Amino acid sequence: MTGPQAGGPGSPAVRPGRRGAVPERRSTSVDEWFANHTFDAGAFSDLAALLALKRAQGVTISLGLPALNEEATIGREIEVLRRTLVEEVPLLDEIVVIDSGSDDGTAGVARHLGVPTYHQAEILPEQGTYHGKGEALWKSLHILRGDLIVWVDTDIRNIHPKFVYGLIGPLLQEPSIGYVKGFYRRPIKVGGRRNESGGGRVTELTARPLLNLFFPELSGVIQPLAGEYAGRRELLEHLPFFTGYGVEVGLLIDVLRHLGLDGIAQVNLDSRVHRNRDLTPLSVMAFAIVQVVMTRVGEQLRAPLREWMNTAMTLVSLDGGRSLEVREVLERERPPIITIPEYRHQRALIGSARGAAAGAR
Repeated sequence: MTGPQAGGPGSPAVRPGRRGAVPERRSTSVDEWFANHTFDAGAFSDLAALLALKRAQGVTISLGLPALNEEATIGREIEVLRRTLVEEVPLLDEIVVIDSGSDDGTAGVARHLGVPTYHQAEILPEQGTYHGKGEALWKSLHILRGDLIVWVDTDIRNIHPKFVYGLIGPLLQEPSIGYVKGFYRRPIKVGGRRNESGGGRVTELTARPLLNLFFPELSGVIQPLAGEYAGRRELLEHLPFFTGYGVEVGLLIDVLRHLGLDGIAQVNLDSRVHRNRDLTPLSVMAFAIVQVVMTRVGEQLRAPLREWMNTAMTLVSLDGGRSLEVREVLERERPPIITIPEYRHQRALIGSARGAAAGAR
């Protein structure tokens, strides 16, 4: 794994002789990566061309939609993406909703629209279940059948097909790329007024500073916490998944370890409008992300940082007096799903079915 170990594999050369010297190779490689691996979704808007590439490569593509209490937005999201990417141009082979335990009508809306919908606790029940988005993503690998996996959050109010085809494009056009992150402007409402930027507070105040400190190869990734990303199954099934808010940053660090920086790309999806969270849930999210990054740092240093970390976060409230709330925030880690016997058995069955279908043609 690349990172902070001086002199280790992938470590940058540092100019000696002054404190805080700039890593020479790191700066150049990140600049080159940023120039060559940053795309615009519009470059992949020719869906017929993407479909031709998909068919020539003989791959299938799955869209997984993780959801938790998204009744207000999930229906339109399904309708827009299915109409363009399934009915008009069959770029997607399936759309599946993975519900994390919504207590509104999220699952009912998806099922009414005819989309397969699973509660994450129902998937791989032998493995138990944890609460969190990362758990839903990890389990979704067991039910999604595609060779390429796309995940898109379900709270997007300005959904557009480019949120999917923009992520698929680099995977189809560049065989060396295994993982693609989206990025976008994030409008935010302040005092009833909408500002066209300013969202992504946890990204700018927690995630990116930590990556710059400990994994500077990833310093050019604009939105490491973006919920829109895609990857090749043969990569994703060999990665561990953190079960909560830290899943995105954990995957990014682990993809770097497996593929190197050249295996990662990012795509401009323009603007993403969604509900903005209050500071308290954002603080909890940041706490989880710090756990994940420091876990990976500890592994590199061969130091048991994870064992030393406190997982109880004290939240301070000044509304109606002064009070403290202690909340347990533990980022558990699921092993690579390829190690799960039920998953290997199912993939063998799918492979056998594909082989039989090919032989019949």
